[in-house]
Amino acid sequence: MRPLLFIYLLVFCFESNSQINAGAKGKLFIIGGGNLSPALILKMTETANLNKKDHIVILPMATEEPDSAYYYIKIQLEKACSNTIANLNFTADKINNKQWLDSIKHAKLIFIPGGDQSRFMKLVLKSPVHNAINVAYKNGSTIAGTSAGAAVMSKQMITGNQLSDTSYSETFDKLQDNNIEFSEGLGLLRSVIIDQHFIVRSRYNRLLSALAKFPDYICVGIDESAAIIVDQNKVTVTGEGQVVKLCCAKRLSVKKSNSLIKFEDALLSIYISGDSFEIK
Repeated sequence: MRPLLFIYLLVFCFESNSQINAGAKGKLFIIGGGNLSPALILKMTETANLNKKDHIVILPMATEEPDSAYYYIKIQLEKACSNTIANLNFTADKINNKQWLDSIKHAKLIFIPGGDQSRFMKLVLKSPVHNAINVAYKNGSTIAGTSAGAAVMSKQMITGNQLSDTSYSETFDKLQDNNIEFSEGLGLLRSVIIDQHFIVRSRYNRLLSALAKFPDYICVGIDESAAIIVDQNKVTVTGEGQVVKLCCAKRLSVKKSNSLIKFEDALLSIYISGDSFEIK
């Protein structure tokens, strides 16, 4: 292997394993779903540091009812700010719409409502929309999302499906090897996995399965009405609910016996509004 190529591969691997999108100047406002209180919406607009001329973009492609998703978040946002709010419901025939893509790139706040994260990523992954979101984030925009819009923030995105049981369940009833399904998300968080509606739907087994699959990652479960604000390597909790963090202090040794997973010494932390932690 040529020396320069070897060095490039080392740099690439290092960057790929970083926990945040390297070089990004923006912030992430990731909500666990449920009711969004006026205080939470206000905190989101304050995080985006909106000026009078700034505009907000809503990307409602995760839901089957995009107009309704836009309508309800627009009502809430209008109580917190007076900025222009654009509904950019991209479809396959609009994925290259230059005017819309420019609107994303220059938006100060981009919000992704709930629905089905796989539906959103099927359209957006590695598309001009995906690129436009990354451009906005790197230039200082705040990327926000709730429920499915929270799940898409991760590089390794939880789809919600169990591989050993094709019937959908809000929580997992097993801790088995290779039971959790992942697909590629937006990658705004490279080595942090997000789960949503966490405490109210008792998704501990799901997040434990995620940690077993990716033991070097930090796994974060955000409950309804709670959010995390990611600013570089610092994560701050806000809202009314709680946030659970699962990780390990050293290399986690995951073992399997009859398809059952086991490991020791994982670290679990529970945070409330005002708490913060690092994701270095």
